Amino acid sequence: QVQLGESGGGSVQGGGSLRLSCTVSGMTDSSYCMAWFRQAPGKEREGVAAIHTEKSTPYYIDSVKGRFTISRDGAKNSLYLQMNSLKPEDTAMYYCAVERRDYCPVNVDGRELKLTGTKFAYWGQGTQVTVSS
Repeated sequence: QVQLGESGGGSVQGGGSLRLSCTVSGMTDSSYCMAWFRQAPGKEREGVAAIHTEKSTPYYIDSVKGRFTISRDGAKNSLYLQMNSLKPEDTAMYYCAVERRDYCPVNVDGRELKLTGTKFAYWGQGTQVTVSS
């Protein structure tokens, strides 16, 4: 059974940094997508960043490009999200998710590609990130 566990959330002032970690256990496939989603109170869940085990180009939502960096360590079955220049609007519960596909599922929403959260089968319990102004 695939299980995910996040850590690294916390409270930080605007402009600060945090690094989220996600450990994946029970995954036997070699080709899968790993992603970070977030959900703020009263808002829809949104995909923040994603990386595939067999592809080199990561995905980022426009609002975090240049500030967040997604990475993975295959040997440790871990996923990371380095978040710099944090803004109050980054405040949310952050979730790690994994999907067994040979690509990361995205869909066109207006003029932007967005991760399709409903296509991810495995989710962590979430870690809270709070950014104060």
